Amino acid sequence: MVTPLRITAFLGALLLGLSSRSFAVDIDAASYGFPLSNPFEATIASTPQELRPLLPTDFEINQDDYSINLRPEREFELPDNFWPVKKLHYRLAQQDQPAPLMFIIAGTGASYAASSMEYLKRLYYSAGYHVVQLSSPTSYDFMAAASRQATPGYTPGDAEDLYRVMQAVRAQHPKLPVTNYLLTGYSLGALEAAFVSKLDETQRSFNFKRVLLVNPPVNLLTSVRNLDRLVQTQVKGVTNNRTFYELVLAKLSRYFQQKGYIDINEALLLDFQQSPQRLSNEEMAMLIGTSFRFSAADIAFTSDLINRRGLITPPGYPINEGTSMSRFFARALLCDFDCYMYDQLLPFWERTTKGTSLAELARQSSLTSIADYLKESDKIGVMHNADDLILGPGDLGFLRRTFGKRLTVYPLGGHCGNLNYRVNADHMLEFFRG
Repeated sequence: MVTPLRITAFLGALLLGLSSRSFAVDIDAASYGFPLSNPFEATIASTPQELRPLLPTDFEINQDDYSINLRPEREFELPDNFWPVKKLHYRLAQQDQPAPLMFIIAGTGASYAASSMEYLKRLYYSAGYHVVQLSSPTSYDFMAAASRQATPGYTPGDAEDLYRVMQAVRAQHPKLPVTNYLLTGYSLGALEAAFVSKLDETQRSFNFKRVLLVNPPVNLLTSVRNLDRLVQTQVKGVTNNRTFYELVLAKLSRYFQQKGYIDINEALLLDFQQSPQRLSNEEMAMLIGTSFRFSAADIAFTSDLINRRGLITPPGYPINEGTSMSRFFARALLCDFDCYMYDQLLPFWERTTKGTSLAELARQSSLTSIADYLKESDKIGVMHNADDLILGPGDLGFLRRTFGKRLTVYPLGGHCGNLNYRVNADHMLEFFRG
């Protein structure tokens, strides 16, 4: 089974070889060779190990973690147990010779050291780039240490925060031999990369040579509500006396009992889904939605705490390293992305920009608001999946009209599930060589 897939992927890479300025618009499933046709499975399990590119290990990479003090006032504003994130941390992998520098922006709630960020670091480092890994503006560390307002979700504002971080990173390494600057991001980080690129057209700090958006939301409100709905999926077998988590745990227990041993690794879901205990589409949707609900809870809790809004943590409540935060986080878990937007983001945005509606906030925070710039900027490319869970009706049509041949649409992969597929890796590297 492995060998035909490898051959298919290799032939697909040859047949789909792209010139520096011309991407195929749609890739057919037969030549693509990605083995997971279920978007939920692809989103959770990602690419089977044998179909990923061979990349250097961390031992072969000259890298280190650094910190910058962008919000010194937070030293006194934040509780003592926030000490690890009172400075913003990032990771820099350096070549031993002059090279382009690649900035990578993480997806929703993810830190600079998330697994997808580590994969992209190894991919681009192997191609000869310096690489800087940046946390998402929606991660609690970025909110605490770098965000001016600690209320992420208004993309132009988040892009300005990211831009200042990038400038501070460069200033911290004045002797790093950089030949030019490149930019990429995945998921929400891809949306933010587009706005950072537009900001750079006027600021001119980096003059990015190439910018790649991987699986970006087109309309931010549509994507957020798609993810919120996954948590509301009706799952057969869940009752008042049996939670969704107990149902999944029971299936996993039976699976491991039949195997005779416990082995939790990246291949777990692929093997698990071949067993009688396989998860249904509804159960996988709930699992994905739950992951994003935790991200929403992190955002809501951190934003409320830093801004002393009193929606989750009472103002003036004494918090130190010994304080249990479980009841406050449980309260935050009741707030999905929609709740966060209405309770915190929208009032903040209306107060600071004189905006009047969530629809207008969402429009200004989405790719559609900078469509003219994206259409005219030849340096920006997009890679997306036709079965991505975050896309809504008309989103792919917008991408096709806006980017034309600078858009690659893969038939499979769910949401970022094919990010580490060998064919996708080849296409990403080819794009930046242009």
